[in-house]
Order: sequence, then C-alpha cells, then structure tokens
Amino acid sequence: MGGFKWLTRIHKELGMKVMIEVASAAHARAALKHGIDAVWIGARTTTNPFLVQEIASELEGSDMPVFVKNPVNPDVELWAGAVERFRAAGLSQIYAIHRGFSFFGKTKYRNIPQWQVPLDLMSRFPELPVICDPSHISGTRELVDEVAQTAMDLGLDGLFIESHISPDDALSDSQQQITPSALSSLLSSLVIRRGSFAKAAGICGKSGANEGMQAPEHIGMLRSQIDMLDDNIIELLAKRMEISAELGRYKAENDIPIFQPERWQKVLEGVSKQASELGLDPSGVREIFKIIHQMSIDKQR
Repeated sequence: MGGFKWLTRIHKELGMKVMIEVASAAHARAALKHGIDAVWIGARTTTNPFLVQEIASELEGSDMPVFVKNPVNPDVELWAGAVERFRAAGLSQIYAIHRGFSFFGKTKYRNIPQWQVPLDLMSRFPELPVICDPSHISGTRELVDEVAQTAMDLGLDGLFIESHISPDDALSDSQQQITPSALSSLLSSLVIRRGSFAKAAGICGKSGANEGMQAPEHIGMLRSQIDMLDDNIIELLAKRMEISAELGRYKAENDIPIFQPERWQKVLEGVSKQASELGLDPSGVREIFKIIHQMSIDKQR
C-alpha cells in the first residue's frame, strides 16, 4: 500500500490527478478507498469479460473515470463489450485507449496500430472519447512523435504518453519513454487538424467525429486512413512473402514442384467469392492476387 501513500502525496502537494491500472475487483476497491482520480483497464484485462464485469460491478455507483485499453488482439467486439459493461454499471466517464495490437512478425512498432480498429470503435460510439497511447504502439521513443501526429490526423481525442525524468533509468519500458522536455516539444509541435479539440482537467472528449471540420480537413483525414490501411497491407504482404520463402525451401528439400495448379485454383475461387460477398469486383481482386502469386513464385525459386 506504500504506492498509494506516494500517489496521495503527489495529489496533495502538486495538485496533480493520479491514475492507476486495475486488473481485479480488489484493485478497484483499493482505488476507491484511496481516492484515486481515475483508473485504466489494461489490454490483457480487456480480453477477459469476466474480470471486466467484476471491476465494473465494484465501481458501480461511483463517479470514477475509467479508461479502457484495447485488447491485445485486434478484436473490436471485445473492446466494445468492455465499454458496454462499464456503461451498464452506470459509469458515465468512460474513455477508450488505443495502444496497438500484438503481431506475429517483424514490424517497426512494438504493437502495430491497425488504425482501422479504433476508427471502427469511434464509428460505433460517436460520443466515446478515444485516446492514443503512442508509447506502447512505438516501443521506442524515436517513433512517439510520428504516432502521436498520426493519431491527431485521424481525429482521435488525446494522447496517453509515458514520460520519465531519466528514461534510460526507468524500471519498465525505458525505450519508449521520453523526457519532460521532449514531451513539451512534442505537444507544442502537434498539428491538430480538427475544428474542435477540447480538454478539461486532463479528460478529453468530442461531439461528433466530423463536427466543425472543413472539407479539406475531412479529405485529409480520409486520406490518412487510407495511408494507414496501405501500411497494413504492405506489412501483411511482407509477412506473406516470408512464409512463401519458407514454403519454397520445404518444397526444394522434398523435391516438390513450386507451382501447384489445384491449390492455385482454390485460392482464386476463394478470393473471388470473398470479394463478391464484400461488395468488391471479383475480377479486379483476382488480378491483384495473380500479381501476389507471381511474387510468391519468385520467392520460392
């Protein structure tokens, strides 16, 4: 309980709001008991509806602000479900935190952003403030500015950034933390591309995704969304080629021909069907996959 004494002292002497992560009903009880100003639900806790419900039930009847981080995997249903559980418990100050998602493969991020997931959540809950955590997405301080600006370009409501007076000496996540002076510089250099951006007492909110937005700004936001999706496509394509190369090595070791006509026909049939179901032109999608298939063949040679 020593940590609560420090937080209480910080609140009292510096007038700063204090916030902790809660992962159980016991944690939530302790937060209420010690007058913590706000709590957040970690990514791994969000994946467990039973834990989320226990925490929501414990906080029921309070006015505790709750920040819900996205689940480890890009599952918008789990994220939305956690938000709805806190709403059902009568809590009115609920916020979402986008901190990126786990990914099997090498990327420049610690947790890939997959921006379409928080954008889907924003569409589902227009009044829900969605805040970005560039620190956990980046994993390295060199990328924090870039991710923070992208979040603003896409119309998210705020930033959740880790700062430390001496980042290299931090006991956890030292590579992704920035100094207070670097934080000040980041915040002053941000370009906010929306007509309105309100912050009150450290809590951020919005009144409609496109309210007050001029046409050029809206076009810029849509183009930023497309850029993010293109980045995801490139990363997935790179991963596909890695697997193709491994498959090529296996075929060579076992004297198996690279081109498998029956398998390729099934792929074409599958993507054509899926394209049609999603409202895409099947012939156009087939042409795209023919190019990808040729790239895969080249990797297997």
